[in-house]
Amino acid sequence: MTTLGIIQARMGSTRLPGKVLRPLGGRTVLDRVVNAARESGILDDLVVATTTLPDDDAVAAECERIGVACHRGPVDDVLTRFLGVLETRSADTVLRFTADCPLLDPELVARAFRVFEAAGVDYLTTSITRTLPRGLDVEVVRATVLKEIDRLAYDHHRTHVTSYIYSHADDFDVIGLTAQPDLSHLRLTLDTEDDWKLIEAVIDHFGDAPAAIRTVASWLDGQPELAALNAHVRQKELDQA
Repeated sequence: MTTLGIIQARMGSTRLPGKVLRPLGGRTVLDRVVNAARESGILDDLVVATTTLPDDDAVAAECERIGVACHRGPVDDVLTRFLGVLETRSADTVLRFTADCPLLDPELVARAFRVFEAAGVDYLTTSITRTLPRGLDVEVVRATVLKEIDRLAYDHHRTHVTSYIYSHADDFDVIGLTAQPDLSHLRLTLDTEDDWKLIEAVIDHFGDAPAAIRTVASWLDGQPELAALNAHVRQKELDQA
């Protein structure tokens, strides 16, 4: 099986514009996601999928600088961006990443992929029943299923790439993977300035190498003032993107 990682990235965040190229501990946020995905050791190929907007020329330039392939496609139809990548590469399995998750845990990525392989399902996600912090989620999907939903997905399902699959789980073989202990009270994704303050503190403490989520969570247990920084931030609903 050929395993392809696709990282969706763009400069045009509504709440924190340009976040994917912010410098964070000597790397850009995007570079950190690329590095963590590669550190998982399970990818045969990795591509950043950005948009054709002029603002995202900077994303393409960063991809060239850090040595990762870049594909450009529509702004809001992210599913079409992913399918555009698949038109240029042969892959059996796709792992979907987003460029606002600089604390991605490579060990968790590898574990989720192993479960997906062993189960032989169409789609696996860690976010159906959430036990992980936002920013640590892993999604694995068969390339054939992504191609199949191209004719089915509409509106916000095209923005979120995989949401049609888990919203129509009767039509697909879907697994929701959970992990213990339950760390869903933590928010480690990058959408706001308060998210940035927390993530920057984590990187300042742990340094360049990706840290295991249990290690990060254990440290944050002793830093309640940090965990409280972004506790008020609410994730957008699926149809708000």
